[in-house]
Amino acid sequence: MDFDLTKLIRPNIKELNPYSSARDEFEGEASVFLDANENPYSDLYNRYPDPHQRKLKEKIASLKRVNEERIFIGNGSDEVIDLLFRAFCEPAVDEVLIPQPTYGMYSVSAAINNVSVRKVTLNSSFDIDLEATLKAITSKTKLIFLCSPNNPSGNLLSPDKIISLLKKFNGLVLVDEAYIDFTSSESFISKLTEFKNLVVLQTLSKAWGLASLRLGMCFASMEIISVLNKIKPPYNISGTTQAIALERLDHVETKNKQVNEILEQRRLLAKDLSNVKIVEHVYPSDANFILTRVTAAKQVYQKLIVKGIVVRDRSNVLLCNDCLRITVGTPNENKILFDELNKL
Repeated sequence: MDFDLTKLIRPNIKELNPYSSARDEFEGEASVFLDANENPYSDLYNRYPDPHQRKLKEKIASLKRVNEERIFIGNGSDEVIDLLFRAFCEPAVDEVLIPQPTYGMYSVSAAINNVSVRKVTLNSSFDIDLEATLKAITSKTKLIFLCSPNNPSGNLLSPDKIISLLKKFNGLVLVDEAYIDFTSSESFISKLTEFKNLVVLQTLSKAWGLASLRLGMCFASMEIISVLNKIKPPYNISGTTQAIALERLDHVETKNKQVNEILEQRRLLAKDLSNVKIVEHVYPSDANFILTRVTAAKQVYQKLIVKGIVVRDRSNVLLCNDCLRITVGTPNENKILFDELNKL
């Protein structure tokens, strides 16, 4: 496949003269900053943060074994998703392809940007229907969104099918790996040099326990990253967020310990759920949640709410009739859930 990124970029984005902030134009060391109209009286928050998050990218590059120039950091993965639409999809003209069911924000972002969505149903195992997906691609299709492990089903998508799409699709294939830390599968980051049309998303919200920070990571070719940098807000990641993330990324052993505990609790929770009378099916999971089909899911959901237990009702989602998505909690939280389900 002869992939040409320049043919994907919206014409107005190609011609865009990006905003240049004061800290974009200065590099080096200084003691007197009179360039950004900041309050000069020093405290923790009076200065603008590094617009390029250099120290944070250096740390991420080391952990992920990828060149810093292949990293974009967003205000959550949702910002990255939105920027991809803005950069590559002409409103009311272009299309994206989103296999269903999956993370709902892809379609919401498409709607916000006035971009049509072509939907293809995953197979009964919640995996890619490769033939149907390839048939759904048109000349207007710019992006394909793939969540692996998939939300809400929890399973990894077949790597071979993702690779087939990368080889046969002349647009961008976005692989959202928000839950990759809960699997033993190799990240698609390792394939960035092989596929110029590959975009990989990861996050600090799940395994790293930093959901409140809103920090998403995007890995792609230097050319794609440069387009995202061109259109992002100048200071999209706060200095506080950068500092906290840098500190947390120094504690890989703590993250790994928590992940291992979650995986063990996932195993035990799946086993316990399978013994609950109202549970009809427990789907295999590669994430930190379990999709479970129960008798009368909406009623079960409401009865759990009364008991102060919040799960996610996915009954209205394709292929998920009468399904609840249950996040793996602490041993005590899982026991409380198990006891209440047994009472039902």
